[in-house]
Amino acid sequence: MPQNITPYKDSTLGKKEQVTQMFDTISGNYDGLNRVISFGIDVKWRKKVLDIVSKKNPDNILDIATGTGDLAILMTKTKATKIIGLDISAGMLEVGKKKIADKKLDHIIDMVIGDSENMPFPDNHFDAITVSFGIRNFETLEKGLSEILRVLKPNGIFVILETSVPVKTPYKQGYHFYTKYILPIIGKIFSKDTVAYGYLSESAAFFPYGETLNNILRKIGFIDVIAMPQTFGVATIYSASKK
Repeated sequence: MPQNITPYKDSTLGKKEQVTQMFDTISGNYDGLNRVISFGIDVKWRKKVLDIVSKKNPDNILDIATGTGDLAILMTKTKATKIIGLDISAGMLEVGKKKIADKKLDHIIDMVIGDSENMPFPDNHFDAITVSFGIRNFETLEKGLSEILRVLKPNGIFVILETSVPVKTPYKQGYHFYTKYILPIIGKIFSKDTVAYGYLSESAAFFPYGETLNNILRKIGFIDVIAMPQTFGVATIYSASKK
């Protein structure tokens, strides 16, 4: 199991409640700050997720840890008739709802507050499920993945976009320097929450990636598990399916 990193070290709240508090606090400037931190490359990664999901021609899609809805909005290009964005942060969802309304996508996308580890959806319900930069925030990773497997249809597609750690020199050294020293400084300059981006970099460093995460997915019951490293390994796209 991955090390359980939490945002606020001195808090008596559980990880789930701390993550909710953190994202509520930073929701207003989350999108802009992410573009700065990733140099805009995260947009390219999400488009690759779109390409993978589009090949399955899904009719309904669930985007977990949807945040402000970037990936859910992008998924409308699949021609799915219904997309649900699920998140535990009301603050993030409110920002997303405004973006969706501005784009006149309310009839396709529903933004729902909820817990990814205890979802209010029936078994075998979604053709495709996505999660971008969200599974490392699960309080209990295996429980969250088991819930995803439960609500995914047989032969459905599950795609994860998550940070990972480069293994080759000099990218590995550059990544560690950037995430340990530069990213928290950027976060403190632009965010009201001075610890939020320290947590995001720390959780990324300790979260399982590559074959380690592949094996966790297989243990839960997913099949056809593939990991596709992106941009020297600073992120990885995973795809999996269900029997």
